[in-house]
Amino acid sequence: MAAPSFRPDLQLADRVLDLSRPVLMGVVNANPDSFSDPGHRPLEAQLEQVHALVADGAGVIDVGGQSGITNVPEVDPSEEVDRVLPLVEAIVADLPHVVISVDTYKPAVVRAVLEAGAHIVNDVSGLRAPELAPLVAAHRAGLVVMHTAAPPKTRLQDTDLYGDVVADVRDFLAAKVAEAVAAGVDERSILVDPGPDFTKTPAQTVAVLRGLAQLDPAGLPALLALSRKDFIGALTHTRPKERLAGTLAAIAAVGSGSGVVLRVHDVGEVRRFLTVLDVLSSEAPVDPELRLADELRWAAGRPDGTTAV
Repeated sequence: MAAPSFRPDLQLADRVLDLSRPVLMGVVNANPDSFSDPGHRPLEAQLEQVHALVADGAGVIDVGGQSGITNVPEVDPSEEVDRVLPLVEAIVADLPHVVISVDTYKPAVVRAVLEAGAHIVNDVSGLRAPELAPLVAAHRAGLVVMHTAAPPKTRLQDTDLYGDVVADVRDFLAAKVAEAVAAGVDERSILVDPGPDFTKTPAQTVAVLRGLAQLDPAGLPALLALSRKDFIGALTHTRPKERLAGTLAAIAAVGSGSGVVLRVHDVGEVRRFLTVLDVLSSEAPVDPELRLADELRWAAGRPDGTTAV
């Protein structure tokens, strides 16, 4: 079964993001308690990570100032601004062609980062703050509308939470998209996110991803945050950094069509995976002169000790 496809472009103020093939969103954490790269890091190290992700193939950088770790206090908005704003400003100055997303649901943070030049607000709260959508609309920015059945920082997994999880997620997303459009957000600037793992058991997440095409009858672009997710760990019995194989399998199944932004940690590996998948899934001719560079043939140089000329 082919991965679902959605509208292949996203309007972001004065630019259009081409989504004819999946666009990779690299993750950069400006907070000290991320599960993937914990610890305080200076701005220079964060910006160096951005450059590395872009070199690996990221077209969007998602900056976060508050960890998604549940059942711990929220970060005060002023502190979150202090964490993310310098990095947003640095990316705008250093890499103006890169699309910047900020993972936040707090209006004060949204206002600060959009004024600084961010392009997308990645709201994991499901538009809980009524002021958020009008701020996005005023800056003609992009907006991620994500499904969740609980406030941020709240862990909720219950096998009886949904009557029909696919129908419930679909209805929630449709209602929130309509709410955003009513607040002035251009529908062409909205991505929908089914919220894998957010207030869902692994089985519920699997059901939602299997029904992805049904969740988005309007065909809006989709943000898929599949990388290192709990449902992959539950299926494969692995820790977060051991979930690359499962992440790639999920991308092949549901995230390799058009109209998709893939939020991933291992940008280079995902780019290489999609390169091979694209070629083998297509009937387009392959250059008959394609060859492997000699320096890439051996793991540690030629067996005879010579080097390629």
